[in-house]
Amino acid sequence: MKEDRDGTKGGRVSKTSSISQLPLILDIEDFKGDFSFDTLFGNLVNELLPLFQEDQNDSSDVHSSAGGSDVLPNGHLRAPSDAAKSAQGLSAPLFPEVDTLLSLFKDSCRELVDLRQQVDARLNNFKKEVSVQDSKHRKTLAELEKGVDGLFDSFARLDSRISSVGQTAAKIGDHLQSADSQRETASQTIELIKYMMEFNSSPGDLMELSALFSDDSRVAEAASVAQKLRAFAEEDIGRHGIAVPSVMGNATASRGLEVAVANLQDYCNELENRLLARFDAASHRRELSTMAECAKILSQFNRGTSAMQHYVATRPMFIDVEIMNEDTRLVLGDQGSQVSPSNVARGLSSLYKEITDTVRKEAATIMAVFPSPNEVMSILVQRVLEQRVTAVLDKLLVKPSLVNLPPVEQGGLLLYLRMLAVAYEKTQELARDLRAVGCGDLDVEALTESLFPAHKDEYPEYEQASLRQLYQAKMEELRAESQQQSESTGTIGRSKGASMLSSHQQISVAVVTEFVRWNEEAISRCSLFSSQPAPLATNVKAVFTCLLDQVSQYITDGLERARESLNEAAALRERFVLGTIVSRRVAAAAASAAEAAAAAGESSFRSFMVAVQRCTSSVAIIQQYFANSISRLLLPVDGAHAASCEEMATAMSSAEGAAYKGLQQCIETVMAEVERLLSAEQKATDYRSPDDGNAPDHRPTNACIRVVAYLSRVLEAAFTALEGLNKQAFLTELGNRLHKGLLNHWQKYTFNPRCGGLRLKRDITEYGEFVRSFNAPTVDEKFELLGIMANVFIVAPESLSTLFEGTPSIRKDAQRFIQLREDYKTAKLASRLSSLWPSSS
Repeated sequence: MKEDRDGTKGGRVSKTSSISQLPLILDIEDFKGDFSFDTLFGNLVNELLPLFQEDQNDSSDVHSSAGGSDVLPNGHLRAPSDAAKSAQGLSAPLFPEVDTLLSLFKDSCRELVDLRQQVDARLNNFKKEVSVQDSKHRKTLAELEKGVDGLFDSFARLDSRISSVGQTAAKIGDHLQSADSQRETASQTIELIKYMMEFNSSPGDLMELSALFSDDSRVAEAASVAQKLRAFAEEDIGRHGIAVPSVMGNATASRGLEVAVANLQDYCNELENRLLARFDAASHRRELSTMAECAKILSQFNRGTSAMQHYVATRPMFIDVEIMNEDTRLVLGDQGSQVSPSNVARGLSSLYKEITDTVRKEAATIMAVFPSPNEVMSILVQRVLEQRVTAVLDKLLVKPSLVNLPPVEQGGLLLYLRMLAVAYEKTQELARDLRAVGCGDLDVEALTESLFPAHKDEYPEYEQASLRQLYQAKMEELRAESQQQSESTGTIGRSKGASMLSSHQQISVAVVTEFVRWNEEAISRCSLFSSQPAPLATNVKAVFTCLLDQVSQYITDGLERARESLNEAAALRERFVLGTIVSRRVAAAAASAAEAAAAAGESSFRSFMVAVQRCTSSVAIIQQYFANSISRLLLPVDGAHAASCEEMATAMSSAEGAAYKGLQQCIETVMAEVERLLSAEQKATDYRSPDDGNAPDHRPTNACIRVVAYLSRVLEAAFTALEGLNKQAFLTELGNRLHKGLLNHWQKYTFNPRCGGLRLKRDITEYGEFVRSFNAPTVDEKFELLGIMANVFIVAPESLSTLFEGTPSIRKDAQRFIQLREDYKTAKLASRLSSLWPSSS
């Protein structure tokens, strides 16, 4: 809102009356920009409200002095009493400026209406102007579009014209280029014809040639021209030589070109020799630029093959005899020195490192000299492998004869195989190093393989022969040690027990482990020489079969030797079996000899159990070796793994058969001693009433105590050596034999119905408690039934009928036991039993 016309802005002269007379002026500019109604309203009323505030302050002072009204802390007056209110209402109005403000608002509304009308009028004018301008703009745009379309048409015509002109120019250029090429070709042809005529002049005459062919500075150009002429002449001769000449001119021309070809060949040979001589001279002086220039020119002759081969052939490592001799000394050592795989490995590593360094240095020269360095590197590496490496390998790897094997003391076949493995592995490393240095398109790995076919083709036979040779040598060593030990002990051992095996005759897990170590080394060589799964599996299977044969034969022989000791002990027992009537001195001597035979039997039993235990450990070692090292090499080939498993089972079957026979002999040995102890220690009075009137003895009989003590002592070896199903089967068979033997033994005695029966039951209980350690349920059941049968000697005769009502299966054995009662006849038990068990009679 603008100021008033008098230049004052709400000046207060007479308070309310003076302000109401001022005109209110609003401007359109007040509504532009950031318009705020609050600001507009404040500008309207701020000129009046301050006067009203002053009037209120003045009146409040008067009222406070007259009426004593209280003023509140927030600035407001305390409400006066009703009397005061009535008095104020009579004296002055509550809001005296309301009329002025009302008049102000009305004037503002009128002016706002006027302003709106002004704005509407201006908007209408603007709309008309915009409409006019829009019409003009549309007209202008239409004209511009027509102009642009015209320009596009002009540009299209211009582009088409330019394209046509360009094509014409290109055709003209092609014609010009073709004409120039033809002119150049014609010029060269003229020159070549002139040179051809020079070479066609007379055979062997090279003296009348142009200066081009004798100028050393133009050797490259001369070589190029000569090669072109020779190619043309040879092609012409070949063409006419194939077709039958029909015109004399053709034959004449052919003869003339033959002269040119011969002269050109002579010239090219002479030029090539000249360049090779220059190349050699530059090579001695290490002038790489001259060498490169000569090599580039020589590349036009047979693609530079002569230069490449000449350069490689003149390398010192191929022509210096001292270098070759040094290679041999480095690998094989001095003459007369012992060659070992480790020394050879070190020598080959040093030699191959020197070769690699030499090839690397030559590669730098080749890269700088030859235009086709990869071809030169192929020739160089091939020459290195075929000459220098082969010369060393031929002296190192001398294939021995499989008919007359080299002695083991000199290394045997194993030394040759180890040398072959070292040489092959180191040569493979050399091939990889040479590949890293660079060998062009040469298949260096295949070339390296070609150095060993004579050795690899018969490798499996040599590996198997080596394993057999090692096995035979080991067996001879063990036999020699055993014989030496036997000679040192003399005949002392034979007098005390011939069945005791020496430590060298026993199966040794260490020996089997040595077999496996040989086989592991052989398998590693198989993996080295065979890269494909099928041949690898074949070789591995053959080598592993050797191990199976060796272990099977070794442990089978060991078990057979242990069985021989059991047979010797059995022969000793049979030798001292006496008749029924002998003198006391003879019986005493026989008893002493029987004790010695029993000791030999126990010793042979322990020896066989040790053999079985070591046999089991050896088989476990083979199975573990197969699972860890052999299986993974056989699985990639269908059927190989299953076939090896079958061979392993077949190889071990012979050992299992020997072990089974030996265990049967062990049972026989134990039972023979049990029977001897029972016969020697069991007294006829053990199961009768004491004659001296003493109280009955309820302890086990001395025979029972001796037998149980013997079984406990001797079976410790069985408990330690056997395991799993083998242990269970052995102890079950032994328990059944013991049960049968005791039954047969007790059939020889007569039993007192009470005292004898009780003591027998005590023996049976002792035996039963011992065999319970067998963990054989069938044996435990038999001894439990045996304890039940012993009751026939305890119960009264009239109670026998009810004794076996729950166990009719042992009734037959029980009847035989009943017949051993002292009162069998006096109590007439035969008739009583026949009436009770008629079916058994």
